[in-house]
Amino acid sequence: MELVVRAGTAQDTRGVGEVLAGVLRVHDVVSLTGELGAGKTTLVQGIAAGLGAQEHVASPTFTLVREYVTGRLPVAHVDVYRLERVQDVVDLALDELSGDDGVLIVEWGDAVEALLDEERLRVELTVADPDGEARRIALSARGESWRERWPALTAALEPWGTHA
Repeated sequence: MELVVRAGTAQDTRGVGEVLAGVLRVHDVVSLTGELGAGKTTLVQGIAAGLGAQEHVASPTFTLVREYVTGRLPVAHVDVYRLERVQDVVDLALDELSGDDGVLIVEWGDAVEALLDEERLRVELTVADPDGEARRIALSARGESWRERWPALTAALEPWGTHA
């Protein structure tokens, strides 16, 4: 399951995040990839807003983990960019961060995919226009629960021009 959308502005990237929030469930894992400045944290801002979180959403680059607990689902927002060893990531206990009722979002998740749940959503953000704010957002999912939700997600993302 794969699709690509185009977000013309940072607000559009947040909008895509809000749509994602609408299909998220307890224990979901979202792996974010893309170069520096591609909009990973901006997307998480949209996810948190879509879940109703009241906390300020910022990059967890220097804190490693930020938690947003006031929304429909608690979110553990992790950034593994600065971690140099697999053991550092293991020590974070990613599988425990979302607790019994939350969602785990991992920035730079491609670096630790072997440690993430097999059933997950992968979101790759790339700069579509070097002179502007446009982003290409490629989504791919693995697992039966995502297969069930995929048609609803595809339909909800239609305003951003979904295509496989």
